[in-house]
Amino acid sequence: MQHPARRYAVIRAVRLAALGVATSLVASMAFAGLGHAEDLLAKVKAKGELTVGTELQFAPFDFIEDGKQAGMNKEIFAEIGKDLGVKVTFLDLPWPSVLPGLEAGKFDMVAGPATITKARMERYRFTSPIADATVAILKKKGDGSITKPQDIAGKKVGSGKATAQLAQLQEFAKTLSPEPTIQEYIDFSQSYADLGAGRIVAVANSLPNIAFLAKQKPDVFEVVEPPFGKPVYFGFIGTKAEDAKSLMDAVDKVIIAMKHDGRLAALQKKWFGTAMSTPDYVTEASF
Repeated sequence: MQHPARRYAVIRAVRLAALGVATSLVASMAFAGLGHAEDLLAKVKAKGELTVGTELQFAPFDFIEDGKQAGMNKEIFAEIGKDLGVKVTFLDLPWPSVLPGLEAGKFDMVAGPATITKARMERYRFTSPIADATVAILKKKGDGSITKPQDIAGKKVGSGKATAQLAQLQEFAKTLSPEPTIQEYIDFSQSYADLGAGRIVAVANSLPNIAFLAKQKPDVFEVVEPPFGKPVYFGFIGTKAEDAKSLMDAVDKVIIAMKHDGRLAALQKKWFGTAMSTPDYVTEASF
């Protein structure tokens, strides 16, 4: 997609050319000042603020605690903001509207994080992965009817609307007989509430998320081992536009440095209970 500033400049140049303005002057006017517009990192630094879209219903990455934002994302982006010399502002939105908001230019990048999939890699640029995102099943504590992922066959289960976790659950469901009934939720908090109330028997989400919840509420929830999803990773998201490359490169530099000096592993242990090995880059997704 052509950058709005460039599109406007070209239209303006064409109009000037139609009025007989010299070609060299037209070219100069068409592209004057676009260097800054095409450098998102420079724009962020000039503003002194990195604006990040996310959903604050995705613990342990982003959630509300005592009326304030908490989670791993806040701590990672604090390091990113420190390195870039800017403050970080998060915008809380329902997940189905987050990626469209990025494409519409409502914010500079997306926290999420999101599962790195083949389809998403074609459309977006992901940062260096920050965690394992393999999908697993969460059930009510003591539910003996589900001892392995295949036991959800014929039962009512839930997952998040427009998520990669839902897509993997749908793919897994086709291998079962009878297929489970899948309920889609705007956010995972609603699915956990329904699981606790007995309206569904399981929730499919990435292992870090459900492991955190089971750790927080060990008398209510329990993780079903092993995970059923394909090995995948979580990453933050930006656009593939040329103007975003500088910002995404800078963010990658911070995340990779955090991996190598142990800061990321420390955050993983804090929020997941264990450190996770992730590659510096994902060049090809498994799903």
